[in-house]
Amino acid sequence: MNRYPLWKYILILVTLVFGILYTLPNFLGESPALQINSGKATVKVDTDLIPKVEAVLKQGGVPATGINFDYSGTQSVIRARFADTDTQFKAKAILEQGLNTDQTDPIYTVSFSNLPNTPKWMQKLHALPMVLGLDLQGGAHFLLKVDTEAVLKNKLAAVQATARSILKDKEIKTAGISRDASAVTIKFRDVETRVRARELLSRQMNELNITDVVAVAGETDIVLQLSVKPEALVTLQNEGVKQNIEALSKRIAGIGVTEPLIQQQGPDRIVVQLPGVQDVAQAKSIIGRTATLEVRLVDESVIGPIDENTTVPFGSEMFKVGRGGPAILYKDPVVTGDAIIGAAATLDENQQPAVSIDLNSEGGRRMGEATRVNVGKRMAFVLFEKGKGELLQVATIQGHFSNKFRTNGMRTSGEAAELALLLRSGALAAPMEVIEERTIGPQLGKENIRKGIHSTMYGFAAIAVFMIIYYMMFGFFSVTALAVNLLLLVGILSTLQATLTLPGMAAIALALGMAIDANVLINERIREELRAGANPQHAILQGFDRAWATILDSNVTTLIVGLALWAFGSGPIKAFAIVHCLGILTSIFSAVFVSRGVVNLWYGRQKKLTSVSIGQIWKPTEDVVAK
Repeated sequence: MNRYPLWKYILILVTLVFGILYTLPNFLGESPALQINSGKATVKVDTDLIPKVEAVLKQGGVPATGINFDYSGTQSVIRARFADTDTQFKAKAILEQGLNTDQTDPIYTVSFSNLPNTPKWMQKLHALPMVLGLDLQGGAHFLLKVDTEAVLKNKLAAVQATARSILKDKEIKTAGISRDASAVTIKFRDVETRVRARELLSRQMNELNITDVVAVAGETDIVLQLSVKPEALVTLQNEGVKQNIEALSKRIAGIGVTEPLIQQQGPDRIVVQLPGVQDVAQAKSIIGRTATLEVRLVDESVIGPIDENTTVPFGSEMFKVGRGGPAILYKDPVVTGDAIIGAAATLDENQQPAVSIDLNSEGGRRMGEATRVNVGKRMAFVLFEKGKGELLQVATIQGHFSNKFRTNGMRTSGEAAELALLLRSGALAAPMEVIEERTIGPQLGKENIRKGIHSTMYGFAAIAVFMIIYYMMFGFFSVTALAVNLLLLVGILSTLQATLTLPGMAAIALALGMAIDANVLINERIREELRAGANPQHAILQGFDRAWATILDSNVTTLIVGLALWAFGSGPIKAFAIVHCLGILTSIFSAVFVSRGVVNLWYGRQKKLTSVSIGQIWKPTEDVVAK
């Protein structure tokens, strides 16, 4: 009657092995380490850097317990492991000085990190410790304010360039195009030309308010004013903030920061949380690191060799750094990084590394116009990073092209892949200002972890004592199922690499209380059957079967609330909801399936079972009168 088939016990055993295997890494701890990344888009980290790192550490008298190279497919890093944090701090200063000749413009960045002590065979099975949030691991917190006025400024600059191009294509002459902080102004020589221009621009630029400016007394200018519609401006600013979030996400993800939090707060603010980052200055550098490509025409008016003493014409500027330099380029770019919609590493016709770049329609139109009238002239590709421009390539325009083109001159395929990644991440839509910054030390995080573990363990112990005293042997079975539930929950969180925060630890403690509630229902149903006179085996069967519907209903309704918190919440609320929902699922499995398996194993094979150890069964006396 109360017997499990062999496959169910095998399933329980496999579940236990899974829980132990994926929970164990959380107790093996981590070692302090340093992570070495490229500080420039044109510099690649590879295995050739390892001997240099070893030499710098040896020269500084700082031993490393291990140095390894890691390539994730998008970002290559070198990680050095150390015995303690003191050695880690010393090594950081030594590596920063030894690897970078210019400290103001570092070639490599060195940041603090932690590496799990999990054995290699467990790491191959993806058995890793849970990811800890900012409040448990420590790290850096930033509140950034996006300069939305700069978004409008950039938009108006694009409007000015687009309007000039549209009018030029239709051969509509103007007396000048200028812009200020809020609008673009176009002057004409007659009213008829203004009417034609207004009709043309209204059809092609519907996000703008296009109005005639009434001439003031004494002025003869015939003026058309272009301004961004209020609703379009709001959309533009929101998109600008989202573009900044996307660029930050890709940049931070590429350097190995574990589970960063980057989200919008209000109309113009962004919250950035970097768990595990203790160097605030380094974190700021990471946040501010963006790169974009500009395509510019070479100023052909400069004749002869170019050096430091060459006079730079008005409207042009000199670039000295990079291949093909020095070169004098026009300040106005043909296209900028905001026109790039795709970038991929490829090979040119000579099987040399290159980067294929796709432009949007507006960028393709500008590129088409520039190449059509400048065949035979030179064009330069300039990569801007941290406000500094570096020449990637200076090439002669061989023919007309528009939406798709290719830049050559990459030394290796890895360099081409890194440049493609950097271009895909895009540029910031607007500059940002750090208005709040906080650092949470690792010691505070350890204290939070200790308190969270103690609260969970003390709660578990209190529940275990109560259940064993009140339900005797069935209380022991319930505690066993509760332990399996806790083991599975931690194992699943580790497998999913979900971020554990303080609210998440609170959800674990709450899951224990909810899980034991199911066992209380089962035990009380068994008591009711025994009280009604059923034999022990039948009481166990009916107790589990009849309690199942109640357990399912209560957990499903609670799960609905948890899913709502997960869907609509953010930050700590979402972290709580994830653990809460997983705890409900594991509690159903452990309270019903595992608990019954243990009961069947203990009592199920006893053919003549006369009693069970389930505590005091209170039976009503016969002389009680119903009222």
